[in-house]
Amino acid sequence: MTKKFYDVVVCGAGMAGIATAYSLAIKFQKKVLLIDEGAPLSLTSDKSTECYRNWWGGPDNAMLSLMNKSISLMEEYAVESNNSFLMRPHGYLFATKNKNEADQLYRQAKDAEILGVGCLREITEFSKYKPNNVKSPISEQDGSDFITNKEIIKNLFPYLNKDTEAVLHVRRCGSLSAQQLGMYLLEKAREKSCEFQAGKFTGIETIGGKVSSVTIEQNGIENPIATDTLVLAPGPHLKKTLEKIGLDLPVQVEKHVKISLPDTLNVVPRDTPLIIWNDPIELPWTDEEKSHLAESPETEWLLKTFPPGVHGRPVGAGNQVLMYWTYDCETSIYPEFPIVWDPYLPDVTLRGMAVMVPGLENYFDPMPRPYVDGGYYTKTEENRPLIGPLKIPGTFVCGAFSGFGIMSACGAGELLAQHITNADLPDYADAFLPSRYEDPLYLKEIKKWVVDGQL
Repeated sequence: MTKKFYDVVVCGAGMAGIATAYSLAIKFQKKVLLIDEGAPLSLTSDKSTECYRNWWGGPDNAMLSLMNKSISLMEEYAVESNNSFLMRPHGYLFATKNKNEADQLYRQAKDAEILGVGCLREITEFSKYKPNNVKSPISEQDGSDFITNKEIIKNLFPYLNKDTEAVLHVRRCGSLSAQQLGMYLLEKAREKSCEFQAGKFTGIETIGGKVSSVTIEQNGIENPIATDTLVLAPGPHLKKTLEKIGLDLPVQVEKHVKISLPDTLNVVPRDTPLIIWNDPIELPWTDEEKSHLAESPETEWLLKTFPPGVHGRPVGAGNQVLMYWTYDCETSIYPEFPIVWDPYLPDVTLRGMAVMVPGLENYFDPMPRPYVDGGYYTKTEENRPLIGPLKIPGTFVCGAFSGFGIMSACGAGELLAQHITNADLPDYADAFLPSRYEDPLYLKEIKKWVVDGQL
């Protein structure tokens, strides 16, 4: 009996794996088998803030180019699907009450303009500000708007801290439903030449050093799958999956947890962009609470100064507000499930958000019951993804999308498909090759980088 042959087997049915399978099946007419131990999009692809941005620093424009390509593809799919995955280009809004940080935001915007993000517009009159058209999935503006006039800030964003000195509204950014985008791509791929099977990847067989089959475990039985091409897109399990084929790459995982709360008072209007506070934060406690917290070594840390970067946005059709803060990132070599989080995290995150949006203080006591969920970011040292061929002929990787997997998946999947099919590659492709870690000069150079693109 002749074994069924697949042009490509993709290990991992998260956003990266599905986007790769889509590009191979739809754009390159390849016969694809997508495998995963669990259901598609069920491990970490549903744990993000479900946002996208073309806001990336240097030292070159490789990340920006990848994201611009990915956003353009998502816009294309949104139009095709009648925006079935709710793509909304409402932007990212960075805010500060520190004049020095305002100057830094301005410099970042000027640098981003040079890299190709789009024009920096200094808004000095209310009439010069153009609101986003969120009825269309396609952003009508790129670049950013820099505002220091407090009256304009108050009129546009009345929920922000009254002492806000400056805001930077980055425009080619927004939100979407990752689950709906992933399912749209998967359904389209399955209509063509992509199949999905539940199974655990256990290894490969080679002939002459090249991939000849992939082995997956199903119901306790190991089954060989005939193929000459394997894509590894296993999300946070990348390190362990690479070990199964005798390879290693410098990646680690970082635990991240988000909360959402019902905003019954509509403190955060539903058309609010993703808002990010760029200043260090001292949590708002009463004098009595401070005295109580200081009494115990277990709680005195809650009185420390916390790092910048708390962010949030409205989510869904109801009244939920999503909140995220990477104030305590725990890194490890391998992920552990189920995720365990600090019991103080919901209170800390809400209080951090309330520094930026004081109206949220209404939810301090009693705090509404939060929904808490988390996942892992898979990271390289310089926080750039791995997209391209591995050392074993016929093996490829699409991974290490630390905090930007949803927004980059469509561009990354297309790029990897171009590698696999020997199609022409874009000029940014080399920046993401796994082989870059074999270059001593590159390893030396990334030690100097000061921007990693993570919020």
